[in-house]
Amino acid sequence: MDDVRHLSMNTSKNSVSAWHNLSVESSFETVNTSATGLKQQVAEERLKRYGKNSLPKAKKRSAFIRFLSHFHNILIYVLLGSAVVTAALAHWIDTGVILAVVMANAIISFIQEGKAESAMGAIQQMLAPIAHVIRDAERVSIDGEELVPGDIVLIEAGDKVPADLRLFDAHGLSIQESILTGESVAVEKLTSPVDEQAALGDRTCMAFSGTLVSSGQGKGIVIATGGNTEIGRISRLLSEVETLTTPLIRQMNVFAKWLTLVILVLASILLVFGYFSAQHDFAEMFMSVVGLSVAAIPEGLPAVLTITLAIGVQAMARRQAIVRRLPAIETLGSVSVICSDKTGTLTRNEMMVASVLTQQHLFTIEGEGYRPKGALKLNEQQISPSEHSVLEEMARAAILCNDASLIEREGVWRTEGDPMEGALLSFSAKMNVEARTELALWKRTDAIPFDARHRYMATLSHDHQHHACIFVKGAPERILEMCDSQRNASGQNEALDREHWQQKMLTMAAKGQRLLAFAMKPVDANYSVLEQDDLQHSLILLGIVGLIDPPRSEAIKAVAECHVAGIRVKMITGDHAETAAAIAKQIGLKNSQNVLTGKELDGLDEQQLKAQVLECDIFARTSPEHKLRLVTAIQAHGLTVAMTGDGVNDAPALKRADAGIAMGLKGSEAAKEAAELVLADDNFATIVSAVREGRTVYDNLKKIISWTLPTNAGEAMTIIVALLFGMTLPITPVQILWVNLITAVTLGIALAFEPTEENTMRRPPRSRDESLLSVELMWHIVLVSMLFLSGVYGIYHYAINQGYSVELARTLAVNTLVVMEIFHLFFIRNIHGTSLTWKAICGTKVIWRVVFVISCAQFAITYLPWLQAIFGTESIAFWDGILVVGIGVMLFVVIEVEKQLRLLVGRVRA
Repeated sequence: MDDVRHLSMNTSKNSVSAWHNLSVESSFETVNTSATGLKQQVAEERLKRYGKNSLPKAKKRSAFIRFLSHFHNILIYVLLGSAVVTAALAHWIDTGVILAVVMANAIISFIQEGKAESAMGAIQQMLAPIAHVIRDAERVSIDGEELVPGDIVLIEAGDKVPADLRLFDAHGLSIQESILTGESVAVEKLTSPVDEQAALGDRTCMAFSGTLVSSGQGKGIVIATGGNTEIGRISRLLSEVETLTTPLIRQMNVFAKWLTLVILVLASILLVFGYFSAQHDFAEMFMSVVGLSVAAIPEGLPAVLTITLAIGVQAMARRQAIVRRLPAIETLGSVSVICSDKTGTLTRNEMMVASVLTQQHLFTIEGEGYRPKGALKLNEQQISPSEHSVLEEMARAAILCNDASLIEREGVWRTEGDPMEGALLSFSAKMNVEARTELALWKRTDAIPFDARHRYMATLSHDHQHHACIFVKGAPERILEMCDSQRNASGQNEALDREHWQQKMLTMAAKGQRLLAFAMKPVDANYSVLEQDDLQHSLILLGIVGLIDPPRSEAIKAVAECHVAGIRVKMITGDHAETAAAIAKQIGLKNSQNVLTGKELDGLDEQQLKAQVLECDIFARTSPEHKLRLVTAIQAHGLTVAMTGDGVNDAPALKRADAGIAMGLKGSEAAKEAAELVLADDNFATIVSAVREGRTVYDNLKKIISWTLPTNAGEAMTIIVALLFGMTLPITPVQILWVNLITAVTLGIALAFEPTEENTMRRPPRSRDESLLSVELMWHIVLVSMLFLSGVYGIYHYAINQGYSVELARTLAVNTLVVMEIFHLFFIRNIHGTSLTWKAICGTKVIWRVVFVISCAQFAITYLPWLQAIFGTESIAFWDGILVVGIGVMLFVVIEVEKQLRLLVGRVRA
């Protein structure tokens, strides 16, 4: 009977992770298979038992249900309530406008918002469609979904690994695993078991589903398929992660609930008071209360907020940041911690030779990625490569013992082939050695390709002067074993000083550099076949290069700007601790020597992790679970977290973060779908621009709210006072509807275009629990409401005392209300500083266009007869018009003086 033993497809972490600790023989025995493969009948039985090699499909809501979900918001309910009120007043145009705004909000949100279930589909596309297996002792190609535990899979360069494999045969095999580990360099694969506690990137005897074979060939036993693979585990983890609500949505929900409650309670009290105490007609009182509700409810606010966020989307798109969910813009503005992946985010994801070690000197090399230009320095002084002949020999060896090529496309240098070999070609160019020239002079006649078993590559080349030479590159420890001499500074050979090389290698490795040694051996011109035995203990060591994935120059500036803005940057990477620390130091992270590894994180409980996460800024050799735990631990301190990443391994943490940011160029589709923002240029500096834009959007939202609530409160107070004291309404409900219609949307939208304030990135991040209704804003609402009340009733009683008709008095009152709202707008534009500057007076083009449009509209309802009949208005005399404008100026002066006194007191206390 077919039997897959206890370590088989159990989904627990321990059982799956134990495979890399088993010997090849034990692995064959555990899954009950052999090198000749499964019999077809056995494979079919296992397929029925374990199911297809595909990831579970996420449950998706229908498009209709998703669309309806965008109406499930109390502010939208308030907006719909306003539509009902205007319909009750038979103002069908207003009702239509409000309903159109509601639909526009839902449609924009439906289109913009990326749903997390799409991430599951993106991960599914990463599984290999075809697999090459051995069944019934014959090689066959099958659909990747038909793979079962125990199948023998053959992989070679260019293949996508179709399932998790325990390798038992490997020839020069290296696999690119950056989607799982974040490491930019392909991992060399062996067949020997490794330590049970080895991190994912150190499990060299394993090949994981969805990763890409860079070079070589191999065979492996299928030990996990579908949801039991590493990529399947991430898919499961992603489906379990809770998506957090943004600070703005939480605050708006709380605000809307309280606002709705206050308005309903106040309206009910006034209705009861007016009907029972003041003995007013019920129908008349009811319509007055409806007018109060219209005045108090900021029906245009949800629409203006949505439009403001949409404007932010366009602004961010110009800065190469694509927003997938509207509220994420505002969330970025409150970010206090950015958890960044290293490879491809803070670094270029391009290998570069950073240092060169010779018998006498340790040189440093500058440059950007694969670009074949950069300075050579010795003791911080720039020098010419021609001053050291051994550098020319190393450059020649790097070219001739190489299978890659460098290509420039649209000003960007890229490598065709192994990234490390591409970096060597760039190094050679920096040493003023031209690859085309050397390849034309030296013809390769034989080669020993790189193999993980012997850990070097060797080539035999002949030139036109009948010289022959062997060039070798490989792991420094292995090359040192093969050398018996070294090239000195004068170009002569001398006895190998192993201690010197080993000490200097430790210095280079401490900088997080990957080391590669070069050696050569002149041979007779008739020598035409390269044998491994000819290389042992007879080579001349030329030198050692240190390669590193260099940090982006713009990332260094961006990190510094984050620190000024009070934002902490933390690196969370799957790379080695030494490499992470070296990059962290170069980009300016705080505490760059304090590194926690994934193994150390496993030893911390949640409370210990919560304490450590604030002290440490660098986390290395991390798994998807580690990244998720770290983000959650930081959030436990009440901090707003942005997480950047590009691999499948980043997807769960991207979804959990307050703002998930994926890389657009080199990022996986799974990461993009799980994120809320996508960087079109993969540039960490773009994140800082996005944060600045997010803070600007929030500032503008706050300005809109700070302008809307006092004006609505002022309108409501005019009705409340009239109802309480049995006075004639100074402004009719239809006039209030008119004011709300022309000012709430137009003036509010004008504030959405406000530019970034100068001190935006010098302020600390706001608290995620900061209330929209601060004490300062509450006081401003009270002050402005009283000033609006005084202005409206002042002009109304002035008109009555002058013997004007009630219609003319109301016309003056409604125009005074609009003028005060305009002057209040100019005040709100500079809520954190003075409004008495030429720049503040000039405003923006949008501001003056809106003021012009509103002025024309007010002139129309005041002087056009057919509009006078609709709104109950009369023409205003010139000097009365001047008085109306003067009241607006007085409002501006009072609130500006109050602001300056308040700011002065704040500075004194500070």
